[in-house]
Amino acid sequence: MKDALLATVIDEIAAVEAFESLLAFEEKALIAASPLETLPSIIEQKTALTERIAGLEKQRDAQLAALGFPGGFAGMESAVTKEERLVEPWKLLRAAATRAKQANNNNGVLIHTRMDYNRRALAALRVAPAKSGFYGPDGRLPGVLGL
Repeated sequence: MKDALLATVIDEIAAVEAFESLLAFEEKALIAASPLETLPSIIEQKTALTERIAGLEKQRDAQLAALGFPGGFAGMESAVTKEERLVEPWKLLRAAATRAKQANNNNGVLIHTRMDYNRRALAALRVAPAKSGFYGPDGRLPGVLGL
């Protein structure tokens, strides 16, 4: 059973590192002038990886329970003290999860910034007076030179 737990932790490392890599692509897309071309695919992949990671966590918790440990972080910390082979993979998983969490938070800030910019741009457009001499929807000044 400890071999299965080790294999699950290794699978989790791979999944979290893939998620981390995807977050780097998402960051580039969010910085790009036109992110709509790539974001839908990234979101789809993020959803699949999130589901994969959640499934692996449940699997790990079940394996911990079968070994007599509680689930989650506390259970892994206990298991690591009993099984030397889990020490390094557990460190790698925690480090990858920390990096992914930070990257996800950074992307959240980028999304918030872009949304705020769009909100302010729309507000500025709505404030413009109706008859202020701005170009009309056809690109012409209304009533100027009979155009």
